[in-house]
Amino acid sequence: MNRVRIDKLASVTVNLKLEKEVGISEKIESTVGNVCVVKALEEKRVYDRVELVSGRMAKISMGDVIAGALGERRALQGFVGVIPECIKKGDTLQILNLGGVVGKAVSFNHDYGPPLNVEVLGMIERNGKILNVKDGARHTSGKLAKALPLVVVSGTSMNSGKTEALSRIIRALAWNGCRICAGKVTGISALKDILNMEDHGAVKALSFLDFGYPSTVDLHDVPSIAKGIINELSRYEPEVIMLELGDGLFGDYGVREFFGDQDLMKNVACNIVCAIDPVGAWGMVQVMKSRGIPIHLVSGPVTDNIVGTSYIKNELGLEGLNARYQQEQLGRFVSEKIKHFQG
Repeated sequence: MNRVRIDKLASVTVNLKLEKEVGISEKIESTVGNVCVVKALEEKRVYDRVELVSGRMAKISMGDVIAGALGERRALQGFVGVIPECIKKGDTLQILNLGGVVGKAVSFNHDYGPPLNVEVLGMIERNGKILNVKDGARHTSGKLAKALPLVVVSGTSMNSGKTEALSRIIRALAWNGCRICAGKVTGISALKDILNMEDHGAVKALSFLDFGYPSTVDLHDVPSIAKGIINELSRYEPEVIMLELGDGLFGDYGVREFFGDQDLMKNVACNIVCAIDPVGAWGMVQVMKSRGIPIHLVSGPVTDNIVGTSYIKNELGLEGLNARYQQEQLGRFVSEKIKHFQG
């Protein structure tokens, strides 16, 4: 086992409390979540940063030694990456997201260019065992410990306004004295969203990473992750729990599995869908109605002006509120739903 000094501890490793100097093994196991040490082979102008365990963003310079974790990504507006069946020291992989998830890129959005190349140096060992982000993770659950009102925000795709809507609702409720906790149930690992939730007034925020998953690509146990998040957050005695479902309804991150769980659905006090345009809003409504999932509100860019909100009201029969300039109305709407939650 060799000792190396890490220049940048990526945020995907945050729960492992790594030191800057670590022992690495050249024995490499190609397993999701395994913590790998890589060296940057280049510098880029786009996707050139990594989120550190502190939450701070840092530019990646050529030669930087980075601790990340193996994982997969399937982003419509970003990179698509997998974990190769076999990885050895000296192989070239790519950093797939700002949180430091590492894998083999198989496709990318040409507006951003290819991801940053890194050389595999080895895997971090602790007590003779390769570290994995599951080590020391919280426990998922097959059932909810108690009934609490849930406010769920999902969308047509990434960048459809989910984080903006959720953050503004948290702020509006917090300003009115409501005690809120929040969680990111699906997506790819990064601290920025849960830090943003806490910055806007959430008492505590957790994500799937806290339960040992660098991403939720192709996971069938998303409902158990959601229940684990809810059970952990319930310890903070919130009046409501806000949940963001990363990616889109038809993505590969487990959003549909969440909505297919009846135990979760009966605790949803308010279901908010975000869409970029009227077609997206129509599609979300059609799919959810066909599956018996009630929708209470539409937000996102489709509500940026009266063209979209009129369509939502007149054609879909729903309320459309914009998170950026109708924050108070959005807060009042959600408050009423929480107030009438029966459990």
